[in-house]
Amino acid sequence: MNVKKNERLEPMVFSLLKLFIQISFPTVGQITTEQFAYWLTDPTKPQPFILDARSQAEYAVSHIKGAVHIDANTSNITALSTVSKATAIVVYCSVGYRSAKVAQQLQSKGYKQIFNLSGGLFQWANEERPIVKSDENLTNLVHPYNVLWGKLLKRIYHAD
Repeated sequence: MNVKKNERLEPMVFSLLKLFIQISFPTVGQITTEQFAYWLTDPTKPQPFILDARSQAEYAVSHIKGAVHIDANTSNITALSTVSKATAIVVYCSVGYRSAKVAQQLQSKGYKQIFNLSGGLFQWANEERPIVKSDENLTNLVHPYNVLWGKLLKRIYHAD
């Protein structure tokens, strides 16, 4: 019974979080996991620069292929030193809050095409979209961030 209760709550909690993030960061564009997955497979579109705004420990467990780690807690954007301010950038974290904060910082530094991955890596993984380990091998494990937020990640995807 508990699994069914969590399955019903998950979409509602994600919806509330997404609304909270949109209200907190109104200038940051959002991209859904579905839109982003399509973009990554569309050879006719220039591919975005992908930033992972989680901790280094979270990133080491798994990330979206091609993502570059950036520390969400600092304003250090050296990872973008060679990226044009006109380049499309997609930023993600576990659920979308830290990445929205980074996206807002990037906007203030003049980057024009910034998108926050709505639902973050948790939603991406819950939808069984591909993630990789630091050695680029596919995995299905994700760092759950903490006990509370980890409840939004299906238990089978929790890294120990």
